[in-house]
Amino acid sequence: MKQFFTFLFAILFSSIVSAQTPDMMSYQAVVRNNSNSLITNTQVTMQISILQGSMTGTPVYVETQTPNTNENGLVSIQIGNGTLVSGNFSAINWANGPYFIKTETDPDGSNGGIQYTISGTSQLLSVPYALYAKAAGSTASTPAHYVGELYGGGVVAWVDNTGLHGLIVSMVDLSTAQAWSNVTGTAINTTNDWSGGTNTTAITGQSGHTGSAAKLCADYSNTNYGTGVYTDWYLPSVAELNQVWNNFYEIQKALTNDGNTATTPLVRTYYWSSSEYYTYEAWFYSFFYGYSYTYGKYYTLYVRAVRAF
Repeated sequence: MKQFFTFLFAILFSSIVSAQTPDMMSYQAVVRNNSNSLITNTQVTMQISILQGSMTGTPVYVETQTPNTNENGLVSIQIGNGTLVSGNFSAINWANGPYFIKTETDPDGSNGGIQYTISGTSQLLSVPYALYAKAAGSTASTPAHYVGELYGGGVVAWVDNTGLHGLIVSMVDLSTAQAWSNVTGTAINTTNDWSGGTNTTAITGQSGHTGSAAKLCADYSNTNYGTGVYTDWYLPSVAELNQVWNNFYEIQKALTNDGNTATTPLVRTYYWSSSEYYTYEAWFYSFFYGYSYTYGKYYTLYVRAVRAF
């Protein structure tokens, strides 16, 4: 059977809150086949699941839809407006995250027998404010986190509009000289610019993989830093590293003044991201001047882990 994959996922958020209209989130995906050709003007069948806690967490909501791709291979749907399989979208408490969106797609939606040959899971790094406010109720008074806060085994590097979810950067560099991966001549294709957790899973799961910057992060445990020990670290995407750079002052101040002599502040150097550029190259982020560029996967650069909360 021919295998298919999505070339790019982009989550676009909107919320519709009224007495007559259910809450919804907009979702778009560009669908390509195994020859990297667009699947255009075709009806596909999709099953969408909202998972709680992790990429393999419990589904709190599942629905199916049968959208049509356009001439560019793009499907656009409203999550919360499909055929219900289980759960209640309006009852999701977005304060009890993190949450992940899992999509399973049958590229031949009219074949009479559903066979999901596309599967992908991405974390929701932010929640539409209206949806959160509606579901949170009394939890809206929960104290918000802030950039530069020592929390969750590291330093808060970014927070969403609720102040309850965001990104944490590790207290130490995991390496000063690590190749992107030992697999340097094979494209992964599923890596992207914004979801470092998805990228890390793809890199470490690649055939022939034995070591990588992503593996260092996935294996990391912040035993000596902060309250609690966390093992859900990953190699940040290039966009997530950009968030670290945007808040460099607050993060660096916290790392310098945390009182732990083992802490290593950010270095004015190049850090690997988990975002692949193409077969032989991946994106890094420069903490010299704040820009991203590409290097061969065999180059050895600094590595810093992040985790989402």
